Amino acid sequence: MNGKFLLTSALVAAALASAMTAASTMAAPPQIAQPQQPAKPRSAGDIVKAAPASDWVAIAPSDLLVMTLSPDTQGKARQVIIQLLPPPFSQGWIGNMKKLALAHWWDNGAVYRVQDNWVAQFGDPDEDTPQAKPLPAGLAVVPESEYKIRTFDAPEFINKGKDPYASFTGIERGFPVAYDDDYIWPTHCYATVGVGRNNSPDTGTGAELYAVIGTPPRQLDRNIAVVGRVIEGIEHLSSLPRAPGNGMYNDKAKNTPIQTIRLASELPQDQQPRLQYLSTASQTFRDYVSARVNRRDAFYIYAAGSADICNIPVPIRRAP
Repeated sequence: MNGKFLLTSALVAAALASAMTAASTMAAPPQIAQPQQPAKPRSAGDIVKAAPASDWVAIAPSDLLVMTLSPDTQGKARQVIIQLLPPPFSQGWIGNMKKLALAHWWDNGAVYRVQDNWVAQFGDPDEDTPQAKPLPAGLAVVPESEYKIRTFDAPEFINKGKDPYASFTGIERGFPVAYDDDYIWPTHCYATVGVGRNNSPDTGTGAELYAVIGTPPRQLDRNIAVVGRVIEGIEHLSSLPRAPGNGMYNDKAKNTPIQTIRLASELPQDQQPRLQYLSTASQTFRDYVSARVNRRDAFYIYAAGSADICNIPVPIRRAP
C-alpha cells in the first residue's frame, strides 16, 4: 500500500510539474519582430565628403590660369582661377593662351563687357582700335574644324538626360561635353570660359576671353572655342555691374582692371593653388550624380530622375 501511494504521488507530482510548465509557456508573450528602419539615403554632399583620396584628381599648375583683379570697393582681393581643357580639346587656342600668360600680355587689361544673363568678357579694352595692344609673335591661327574633335570613344561619364542640342552628353576628365556618332565637343555651361571672335572665318586668338555668367548659351557649342572653366572665384565676375545693350561699358572708368593673369606654374610654389576634381570615371561620381537627380530629402516632392549636363557640376576642392 505504501508503494502504491508513493507511485501515485510521483505521478501526481509529475503531472503537476508538466501542467505548470505548460502554463508558464502559454503565459509567455509572443516575441514580435520590430520593423527595420530604412537606411537614410546619403546626400550628394555626403557622398563627396566620403570619397576616398584615390577618387580625387590633382589639377596640374600648368593647366591653371590665375587672374587677379583689382580689389573690390571694400579693398578685398579678387582672384579668379581658370582650369584649361585637357588634350585634345581646343589645344591651338590654349597654346596661344599660355604664350599670352607667359608674356604677361593680360597685365593691366580689363573686364570690359558684362551682359546680364550672358557673359563677362575680358582682355584688351582697346581691341579693334588703333590703341590695341600688340599681340606676341608666333600665335597660331586655329581653324574652325577644331571646335569639335573626331572620335569614336564615349566620354568617362555618360549622362542619361535628354539634350536638345546634341545626340548625347557626358563628362570627360571633369568637363561637360556633347557628342554624336563621329565627334565630341566641349559645351557651354555656367562658368565656362570661351574665346571671343569676330565673324567667321575668324576664330579668335585666345587673347579676348569670356566667362558664362547666366543661362548656359548652348547654341554657341561648336560655333566658338571653349577653352576651360572658372573653378574658383566666379562670383568676382558674376557680381560685376551690368552694362545695357550688349554689355560693353561706354565709360572705361567702369571697367574692372586686371592686375595680372599668370599660369599657376609660373607662381612661387607657396602661391600655387593646389586644386583637385572628383574623378568623373569613379563610382563615387556616379553615386553623386544619382543622388543629385534622384533627390529623396524631405524638401523634394518629385525626383527629376535625370539632369541637364550643365546641372551636374563636377566637385572641386583644395588639396588636403
